Amino acid sequence: MRFAGLLKQSLTDYPGKIAAVLFSRGCNLRCPFCHNAHLLVKLGRTAMDSEIETSQLISFLKERRGFLDAVVFSGGEPTINPELPQVIRQIKEIGYLVKLDTNGSNSLMLDQLLQQELLDYVAMDIKAPLEYEKYLQASGRLTFEDFFNIRSSINLLQTASITVEFRTTVVPVWHQTEDIIQIARYIEGARLYSLQQFNPRTTLDPELSGVKPYSKVELNEIAARCQPYIHKVRVCNV
Repeated sequence: MRFAGLLKQSLTDYPGKIAAVLFSRGCNLRCPFCHNAHLLVKLGRTAMDSEIETSQLISFLKERRGFLDAVVFSGGEPTINPELPQVIRQIKEIGYLVKLDTNGSNSLMLDQLLQQELLDYVAMDIKAPLEYEKYLQASGRLTFEDFFNIRSSINLLQTASITVEFRTTVVPVWHQTEDIIQIARYIEGARLYSLQQFNPRTTLDPELSGVKPYSKVELNEIAARCQPYIHKVRVCNV
C-alpha cells in the first residue's frame, strides 16, 4: 500500500496523543466541500516519488517508537484500499495506537477491523441526515450500496467498545439547524459528536468559495440543541 503523504507529528488528530497522520489516495465520494481534493483520485501502479511505501512507513515508525503514541489513517478514504488491514496489523505489532478517519462506506472492512481489534479510535464523518437524497447532495455521488453501508457503519460504531467520534462539516448550503438535530437524533447516545466549521477557502466545488460559514455563536447554538441526544457535542475549527 502506498500513501500520498505523511504528517510526521500532530497534536490534534488523535486527541491526547502525539500522532503521525497518513493520507491515503482515492475516495468513492465527491463531497463538494472537500478540502483534500488532490487526494480524491487514485493514481496508476507507477509510484510517484513523493509517495510513501509501507516498508518506508514501518521503518519510520520503528525509529519514532517512544516519541509517537499513535498513527492516524486519513485521506481520501482509507477503507477503499484492501491492503489496509494488513498495514494496520503491522503498525499494531510495533505497539502504536491506531485511529481511522472514514466516511463509513465500507462497513465490511470496518467490521473486520473492529472484530480483529485493530482500531483504538474511529472518527466517522456523517455528511447529512440519513436520507438518501440529502446524503447524495452533500456527498456529491453516492450509490445505494454505499448509503446502506454508511448506516451499517453507524450501527457498528454505536456498539463498539473503542473510542468513537461522529462528526459533520456544517455547510449552510445543505445544513440547517434541524438537519444537524436530525443527525444527532439518529446517533442518539453517542459519546462524541463534533460539528466542524465549513472552510470556503479550499473546496472541490469552487462555487462554495462564496458561501459564508456559520459563526462560532451560531454553531454553539446548534451544538446546544443537539446536547439532549449526545453525551458530548463540540464545535471544531472556529
